Amino acid sequence: MHIRPVPFDHPDAVKLNDQVQAEYAVRYGDGGDETPLAAADFAPPRGLYLLAYDALGVPVASGGWRSQDENGEGNQDGDAELKRMYVVEDMRGRGIARRVLAALEEDARAAGRRRMVLETGAKQPEAVALYTSSGYEPCGKFGYYRFHELSLCYAKAL
Repeated sequence: MHIRPVPFDHPDAVKLNDQVQAEYAVRYGDGGDETPLAAADFAPPRGLYLLAYDALGVPVASGGWRSQDENGEGNQDGDAELKRMYVVEDMRGRGIARRVLAALEEDARAAGRRRMVLETGAKQPEAVALYTSSGYEPCGKFGYYRFHELSLCYAKAL
């Protein structure tokens, strides 16, 4: 497994983003995550986007963080917001997401961010299990889905 930084608009990142959006659409019966995202959000040093590749060079997982500060949507100064954590279905259960998450946390910490935050949904129990087992605790709702009843928000001090 090789984890490397790529731009959010890299073709492999777009491919995995399309897959995660399709999964969200199935789970929630809608068009996927509508949170506004731009490639610049994940540009170092104010963010990072990672892809994990298998031994054959096939992209199998993604994840990124972007800087957030107090913004009227529930974020706090020093936040790093986790976005687009995803592992392709046939590669799940191998610890790949945990490795990507650890790399993102390390990078956000090195960039001076104080807290990693994320929003997931009640129909994603695997994600909730990953985050809670990685030290994330429920926090006040923030972001685009902060008023949605299925939204779950978590935070971890960096």
